[in-house]
Amino acid sequence: MASLTGRAANFMSKHFPKLVAKGTHSQVAQFKESNGAKGNKMFGKPVFLLETVGRKSGEPRPVMLMLVRRADDLVVVGSNGGNPVTPNWYKNLLAAEQTEVQVGPDRWWTIAREVEGAEFDECWALAAKAYPDFNTYQQLTDRKIPVAVLERATAG
Repeated sequence: MASLTGRAANFMSKHFPKLVAKGTHSQVAQFKESNGAKGNKMFGKPVFLLETVGRKSGEPRPVMLMLVRRADDLVVVGSNGGNPVTPNWYKNLLAAEQTEVQVGPDRWWTIAREVEGAEFDECWALAAKAYPDFNTYQQLTDRKIPVAVLERATAG
């Protein structure tokens, strides 16, 4: 059954995308200014900062994402709130050689790889346990929501 919070987030992102973007920009600024001490929760759940570069613009594209850990890796879900298209941050992530993340005050470089098959199932289960609205988002879209793993890079 689709959750109320998942449906609300889906509605907001579909009908008020500029408002959602403004909220994201404010949260990113708060997170950066406080070195991760503030703006580190969304819907009461922990989040982290992913900084990609626009694959077309070349401009920095920071985004706050739900914090899902798998051992030393981070799991990211391209849900876009259950909208019919994959979010640009996810496309930028896969196009980049490396991206930078910040969890709390800690920053490091990562390499992303999209997961499939049994690894997808494992990562989806971890993500949905951490943030159950991912299941609602999948129910609200016809596309298979993609999942990637961010592995720590050796150099930035």
